[in-house]
Amino acid sequence: MLAAFVREFSAADPVSALCVEDVEPVAAPADWVRVDVRAASLNRHDLFTLEGVAMPGDRLPMILGCDAAGVDEDGRDVVVHAVINHPDWHGPELHDPHMTLLSERHQGTLAEHVWVPPQNVLALPRGFDHVQAACLPTAWLTAFRMLFRAGGVTPGQTVLVQGAAGGVATAAILLGRAAGIRVWVTSRSEEKRAWAVELGADQAFETGARLPERVDAVMETVGAQTWEHSLRSLRKHGVMVVSGGTSGYSAPTEVPRVFMNYLRIQGSTMGSREDFADLIAFVERADIRPPIDSTFALADARDAFARLASGDVRGKVVLTT
Repeated sequence: MLAAFVREFSAADPVSALCVEDVEPVAAPADWVRVDVRAASLNRHDLFTLEGVAMPGDRLPMILGCDAAGVDEDGRDVVVHAVINHPDWHGPELHDPHMTLLSERHQGTLAEHVWVPPQNVLALPRGFDHVQAACLPTAWLTAFRMLFRAGGVTPGQTVLVQGAAGGVATAAILLGRAAGIRVWVTSRSEEKRAWAVELGADQAFETGARLPERVDAVMETVGAQTWEHSLRSLRKHGVMVVSGGTSGYSAPTEVPRVFMNYLRIQGSTMGSREDFADLIAFVERADIRPPIDSTFALADARDAFARLASGDVRGKVVLTT
């Protein structure tokens, strides 16, 4: 089968580490099911894997990709949940100390076929095509949990989204707007700020700008570059929900600001199968779709990764088979 995978890491030039070749499928656990992939979206996680971030070399070669939509063995249109629990774990999914994502320990979705536990296959959202559905499992699920589970944001509150055009940011804008939340965003790019407002953000500000008022919650995926601004933007009892650090992971924290204002810094990433089912129900009710930046054939995965690595994306980059 054709697959996009990493055989050897390259921290200096991650796209150069991508291989797109025919491979023999790796044997999956006997009770797992096959999904014939029709579409798979890319995430920063895939670039990190190509760089060798948090991936032991003894797991290579590894097919990349967490997100996929396709057709299962019974001919149903489905979307894949990417969180894989240890087979002996029976507690809440996200409490599993051995939890991984597809493409971390088990082969990923950037291939013509992927094998997953049966409980990781959900029906395609009503009205969605495979390309749209393939955008949901990582970025949209992460944004959904950040807003409504980790952040506990409610209608009428104000949220600041650091960043304006990536997968998680665009999901947060659309999900927040649909839930009756006032969404503000930041970006260094005037074009991206304008695009975010077109998408549904109430206001867009230059990165680091002083806001008209403090916010109830901040959705933080940028990290070091925006960390201080995020904390200073929170009103008393506010929460900063963190799911990434694309600009770096080390940043100073004004400790007195945190305890004097009863601030909460809450980590969050991905979500449970229940969260994913709730996300699917939400987007069906709200009738919203993920913005698609571009689509590429699986055979052209290197061009797709170059597009993602450029940072000049608006929405999701998707591969099709």
